[in-house]
Amino acid sequence: QVQLVESGGGTVQAGGSLRVSCAASGRSFSYYAMAWFRQAPGKVREFVAAISWSGGTTGYADSVKGRFTISRDNAKNTVDLQMNSLKPEDTAVYYCAAKYGATNILATSRASYNYWGQGTQVTVSS
Repeated sequence: QVQLVESGGGTVQAGGSLRVSCAASGRSFSYYAMAWFRQAPGKVREFVAAISWSGGTTGYADSVKGRFTISRDNAKNTVDLQMNSLKPEDTAVYYCAAKYGATNILATSRASYNYWGQGTQVTVSS
């Protein structure tokens, strides 16, 4: 089992950058694929980015491709999401999620992930 805690959210102007982090506690973090999802008010939670257990494979939603970068540090049990060129439509609560499995096949559906953090608010002002 793994517990996830997000941090680093805040308010930034459009075009700016923000980095959100997820700290994991528990055993065998390196055997978990990790992902970021987000949920805007009145909308369903949507996939943003994912990274395989080794960090060797990453995937992104089309809406953030080229602007966001997901990374992980298995020695520190952390996964980060660097967000550049932020847009007002990126405003949402960002959630970290974990899925057990040493595979390079990335999952993009919410149902695939077993563990979730409490979320961190990201607000992009125009």
